[in-house]
Amino acid sequence: MIVGGSACSKAPTPYAWNLPYDIPAPTVPADNPITVESVKLGETLFFDTALSADNTISCSSCHHPENAFAEPKPVSVGARGDKLNRNALALVNVAYNASFTWAHNNLDSIEKQLLIPLFNEHPVEMGVTGNEGVILTRLEQGDYPALFKAAYGDETPNVNNIVKALASYVRSLVSFNSAFDAYAYGQDDGALTPQQLEGLNLFFSERTECFHCHGGVNFTQSSKHSFQAFGVQPFHNTGLYNEDGAGSYPVSDMGLYSVTFNKQDMGKFRAPTLRNIALTAPYMHDGSIATLSDVIEFYARGGNKAETPNPYRSPFIKGFTLSEEEKAALVAFLQSLTDEEFIEKHVSHKN
Repeated sequence: MIVGGSACSKAPTPYAWNLPYDIPAPTVPADNPITVESVKLGETLFFDTALSADNTISCSSCHHPENAFAEPKPVSVGARGDKLNRNALALVNVAYNASFTWAHNNLDSIEKQLLIPLFNEHPVEMGVTGNEGVILTRLEQGDYPALFKAAYGDETPNVNNIVKALASYVRSLVSFNSAFDAYAYGQDDGALTPQQLEGLNLFFSERTECFHCHGGVNFTQSSKHSFQAFGVQPFHNTGLYNEDGAGSYPVSDMGLYSVTFNKQDMGKFRAPTLRNIALTAPYMHDGSIATLSDVIEFYARGGNKAETPNPYRSPFIKGFTLSEEEKAALVAFLQSLTDEEFIEKHVSHKN
């Protein structure tokens, strides 16, 4: 059909979440409805080095599907070799996040967060700033005109649609098919081993306090979904650092304090999801803890320098005593949060 002298574009296909166990769908912004076509375009962009200034790195350079879209190194390195301050967060169920990055209370959408790795200059990550024209020219080649046309009705790429497409793809990375899910939501009593069940009981006990910061369907307080329109945005000081004996963090990264300049936010970081956590080592905002066993030891001793006064440390970080068998059980439970189907699906897409 011809209208106004041009062919009508086929309307994009609404995206079907197909979530298991009656998991509620995430919220999606009205100005960026998720579609099959926008997810496909976003996925193509995510794995393409053409999106970086010097055509050397892609989003997937720091977010590997085999590591639940995290990176197995303490901190990432940008397009120009700049070391970033923080460990690359796993892109698992970020559609359910109420806040983004490790410590920012004003980033309330994936679209806003994406602007940081794309345009950040100190340090440079993807290096888009000042190189927009070069990058857009690259995206006028190959399959991209058809992909942009299908997703947004215009084959000419622009930054706004790039961000929207990347957000749609990242929003589609939902993971709820772990052994824990089969046990908790699928009524499969045999899905967890006796050791993992012991770890589950420890995790949700007042003895360890784990669930206070890693609760809910996504194992983080910072979440929202279609049944819960409001979002809780908790940030916690876990006592990882105490530079001056009075609770200060290294000046290179003081957490939420660097955004708010409120002393009470010193060293506060967002508690990330624990889904697929066994695949996302190393841990903490700076990748300073190597293994899950080391993480448990850290919390068992009440953080670092636990004996030194720290007015900013969370009251939930008070230390606990576990036997070696109990520590192993807690690790086994955390391993039960791995969604093998999710990993296999996205590794195969990458390849």
